[in-house]
Amino acid sequence: MLDDRVRRVLARLEEEDRAEREQGVARELRARQVERTTGQFLFSLVAPQTDCEVLEVGGSRGYSTIWLAAGVRTFGGRVLSLENDPRKCEAWRTNIAEAGLEAWASLIEGDARETLPAIDDVFDVVFLDAEKEDYEPFFQAARGKVEPGALFVADNVLSHEEALGAYSRARQEDPTLESVTVPLDRGLELSVVLRDVSSDGGSPRKGGGPDLSDSCTGSGGASS
Repeated sequence: MLDDRVRRVLARLEEEDRAEREQGVARELRARQVERTTGQFLFSLVAPQTDCEVLEVGGSRGYSTIWLAAGVRTFGGRVLSLENDPRKCEAWRTNIAEAGLEAWASLIEGDARETLPAIDDVFDVVFLDAEKEDYEPFFQAARGKVEPGALFVADNVLSHEEALGAYSRARQEDPTLESVTVPLDRGLELSVVLRDVSSDGGSPRKGGGPDLSDSCTGSGGASS
């Protein structure tokens, strides 16, 4: 649900991001948030789903979190966001509260290389928007926390193709996924999970989803 409260916070964060870029604020100090149209796309992915569980790796100040949380509250769900920068974590909490989305979004502060493997949960959507060299290990750490039918979304795969081209190729060559590069904004890699990688049946299950490897599953479909 995109109410006036959410829209006001999104508009303020967009203006702050524009001003920081114009002023030449150092890259590591900027929000480095997704484009507005990418936020709208994320909202559109999760809003129609019931009880949608989202994992966001790289929450920054909460701009993309707000789009995702506003989407999941339509039919129930939640967003679990991971962020390492203490200043951005403080801003994340302020922005989520101002948008009125505390009931639909929570934050784990710390290095995702440590916090992500420790999460014992199952997710429907995983959004990767972190340091580019970490995409592959983060994907591998999250791979066992999804079921068939889940979706991975990775941002920046075209704007940082030199760094992330290998990530996209690996997803598109993986027979357990159906993956496509979407030329929206900085480029998104959408990867639908067709089947589990584990054969021991020991991974957490949300609802015992079917194996989709023989079905006609498709995917439609990049921050600096």
